[in-house]
Amino acid sequence: QVQLVETGGGLVQAGGSLELSCAVNGIFFRVNVMGWYRQAPGKQRELVATITSGEITNSGDSVKGRFFISRDRSTALLHIDSLTPEDTAVYYCTADVETPELSHRDYWGQGTQVTVSS
Repeated sequence: QVQLVETGGGLVQAGGSLELSCAVNGIFFRVNVMGWYRQAPGKQRELVATITSGEITNSGDSVKGRFFISRDRSTALLHIDSLTPEDTAVYYCTADVETPELSHRDYWGQGTQVTVSS
């Protein structure tokens, strides 16, 4: 059983920084692409950033320059600078996990709330 465990959300003042962590737990062969998405109230879920096993990154247009993704094997970090109230959302981690049987499956975390006060 594979689970994604997210930590690091909370209440932050505008202008501050935050770091979210996502760890892939369980039995697996390899973790390929990991990523972060977010969903603000009343809005669709949007891409924040992704990172491959070779540490090639991609980020959404709305967060370029403030959101930085990194990883250490099966743990992905999302560092966020200069937070604004518009960054308030539930942040979800996702991972493309390869099982010992060499099949792929996308897993999602339970989400972690980030609230930015003005």
